[in-house]
Amino acid sequence: MISVVVPVLNEESNIEPLVREIVAVDAPVSEIIYVDDGSTDGTVQVLRSLRRQYPLLRVIRHSARSGQSSALWTGIKAAGNDLIVTLDGDGQNDPADIALVYKTYKDEESRHNKRVMVAGQRLKRQDSLTKRLSSRFANKLRSFVLADKTRDTGCSLKLFRRHDYLALPYFNHMHRYIPALMIREGVRVAHVDVSHRPRAAGISKYGTLDRALVGISDLMGVRWLQVRGPSRVEVHEDLD
Repeated sequence: MISVVVPVLNEESNIEPLVREIVAVDAPVSEIIYVDDGSTDGTVQVLRSLRRQYPLLRVIRHSARSGQSSALWTGIKAAGNDLIVTLDGDGQNDPADIALVYKTYKDEESRHNKRVMVAGQRLKRQDSLTKRLSSRFANKLRSFVLADKTRDTGCSLKLFRRHDYLALPYFNHMHRYIPALMIREGVRVAHVDVSHRPRAAGISKYGTLDRALVGISDLMGVRWLQVRGPSRVEVHEDLD
């Protein structure tokens, strides 16, 4: 079974249609966890009202804004299933693609018989030109430095095992580097093209300058983690 984790900040107008779509996906979703990261609009009130209609819905609140990585960590720790799907709360990820990433996961797992993560990669991004260009540059730089073979790490639609995620080193903004961090832990990363939709309501919580300023130090930190990665030496207990 799958737990869908959705971090949100001031997304009151996008919540109900997105929850409706998640419930309707053709995949074994048994719980939907919304993590409210200190919203100041009616996000919490909308979520509370929807819980009566959708028993799968769980709501977790941060008392103050702490960022997307923190909200994801909170939701994934609280999840009741081993399989996790993460999704943006702005409605730009299409929940119908959950079925696609789940099928890819099952195919990859059976074919390679090892731990797998599936990373969505957006086709035909429905964002401003400035945002697309800055993201393209950041993705190329990250891919060059980290060699994670991921074209679009900023796509929030991902599927992985809860245990694998919680084994990663936690730091703020880590959600931008999940493929590289998973590879560091010996997880196979598969990629699948997914759709991307225009934002129907609300405003983006990210600028371009703020992400660029923190991105360089984060990138160097992840590269250091790769170099100082965990040992791959096999360990066997001697029972003689």
